[in-house]
Amino acid sequence: MGTYTLEFSAKYTLKHSRNYHEKHRRTIGRRLSNWREQQMAAHALALAGKPAVILDLPCGTGRFWPLLSRATQQTILAADNSDAMLDVAREVTPPSLLERITLFQSSAFDIQLEDNRVDHVFCMRLLHHITRSEDRLAILREFHRVTRHTVALSLWVDGNYKAWRRRKLEARRTRKTYQNRIVLERRRIEPEFEQAGFTILGHFDFLKCYAMWRLYVLQKQPA
Repeated sequence: MGTYTLEFSAKYTLKHSRNYHEKHRRTIGRRLSNWREQQMAAHALALAGKPAVILDLPCGTGRFWPLLSRATQQTILAADNSDAMLDVAREVTPPSLLERITLFQSSAFDIQLEDNRVDHVFCMRLLHHITRSEDRLAILREFHRVTRHTVALSLWVDGNYKAWRRRKLEARRTRKTYQNRIVLERRRIEPEFEQAGFTILGHFDFLKCYAMWRLYVLQKQPA
């Protein structure tokens, strides 16, 4: 595949990566948010059939590894485009857990794995950064290539209070700047899943009718 560089990728320095790791633990609100995301992820894995070989991409600093490795027979591959994120992940992860994780640097646009390598791709907090349809489709097609069965991915969707409020705030902006996060209309993103070769098994909302976060579970269809 071609080489893709997204504007927001440059921010993941070592300092930013350490701050990213800490932010989910910093306040009660952040801890509650993390608890709910972990709960959604557990539901998604159950719907995916408790896959044995999982790719966590982007893995960040390993926030979901205790959940993903809960079953002793599971194989966890973890990748991130940022070397700094991977360095922090190695620093903060207990050795007993880290020895169960295979870490490697990789872009979601060009995953360094062979076809049908994993049972499941687990993708949290990436797609809401991808503003162009052609870029989302490139990533989705890579997921389709490397997974044998399922994908779980999170993004921001419309049809809730927070998305409505965000649209109103953006409409009032007098100066338009590059947006590195986007609310996607469900009628727009769900056909992209189908175009990339997936059907929707189900979804889980962070807080129905209020929050933007939705976690989709997709089933791979034959190419």
